[in-house]
Amino acid sequence: MSDATVDEDEIAGKKPSKLPLIIGLVLALVGGGGGFYAVQSGLFGLGGGKAADSHAPADHGEPHVATKALPDVTFVEVPPVLISLGPNAQATHLRFRASLEVPSEYKSEVEKILPRIQDVLNSYLRALEAQDIEAQGALVRLRGQMLRRIKLVAGEGRVRDLLVLEFVLN
Repeated sequence: MSDATVDEDEIAGKKPSKLPLIIGLVLALVGGGGGFYAVQSGLFGLGGGKAADSHAPADHGEPHVATKALPDVTFVEVPPVLISLGPNAQATHLRFRASLEVPSEYKSEVEKILPRIQDVLNSYLRALEAQDIEAQGALVRLRGQMLRRIKLVAGEGRVRDLLVLEFVLN
């Protein structure tokens, strides 16, 4: 055999070089690390680095203090509600307990109409079908509906939120 024939056979039998793959991988890692550093240091103004928040006070080991004051709210406890579910339900009872987030100036007004709020919650929860309560994500939907009804009863701006403290099917 001639030398030219042997070289072609050796070339055909060799695996392709992995050098381009290794170079690409190294460049991707370096690029990713550089991008991470740029965002974290605030070069792009997207990250949580200190350069992005240059007007923040320097941290000298002191605990972080919130700059925005918390809203002046109080919480009014709604008496617990026990609802018996229909015959098609997997559970027999629903135990519900909630609290209302109320601006402090309206606390006494909301406490005066608490029986009406409890009646609205009772009526709404008793009207639900078993599949409405047992469905996935039901609590979020029910909470929104109850809050809407409570706001209608209490009046505009008197109730900020409904906090569900207990929602137990047994």
